[in-house]
Formats: sequence, structure tokens, C-alpha cells
Amino acid sequence: MFSHVMVGTDDIDASRAFYDSLFATLGGKAAMVDDKGRLIYLHKGALFMVSRPIDGQPACHANGGTIGFAMDSPAQADAWHAAGLAAGGTACEDPPGVREGGFGKLYLAYLRDPSGNKLCALHRLS
Repeated sequence: MFSHVMVGTDDIDASRAFYDSLFATLGGKAAMVDDKGRLIYLHKGALFMVSRPIDGQPACHANGGTIGFAMDSPAQADAWHAAGLAAGGTACEDPPGVREGGFGKLYLAYLRDPSGNKLCALHRLS
């Protein structure tokens, strides 16, 4: 169901020291850092990330955090996004579409739920 989990931080160095230590106890590797300075942990097929909030505001409950849901297709992501908007969610970030980066081509759609939690529909393109 989930594609990834991301949490926010105001101190990326302190977070790296903390999470590197935590994941080492599980046999995980130290963080990789992407071109935006986000920490990336891969372990047993799971992806956990730590980021400074994109909006420039201080990190707080889920500010900078994203809960990602795996999608079977871009059409499913679009339907998910539309249903969320219809049910009281709000669009955030760029409109649904393809993004390219260190993980290759991804089809992404972002929403905030009625409480402000940030959600992402993610489909990995071939």
C-alpha cells in the first residue's frame, strides 16, 4: 500500500546522526543524500526519508512529511487525486504528472487531507 514515508526536520545533521544510528541497529545502511539535501534510507524494500520542509516553514507535525501510496497506474493516481479533492482535500505541490529525478521517472499526485496532512500517490514509470 505505501510507497514511502517522509518526515520533516529543521536540523538535517542531527536527524542524520539519529536515524543513521537507529537504522544501523536494524542492519540498515547510513543515509544517502539526494540533490535537494534529503536523507534517504532504503532497507528491506522500504523507503524512509527526512527533509527540510519544502515550504520554508519550521518542521512540525507532518510539515515536511509525506505519506506515499503506491499506485498501479497514472490513471489510478489521477482518480485518487480527483476523489480526494471531491472529498474535501486540497491540491498541493505541482499538478499530478511525471517528475524525473534520482529515482527515475515517477508519476506523482499530491494532496493535503482535511487536517493538513500531506499525501502522495506514486506510480513508478518504466
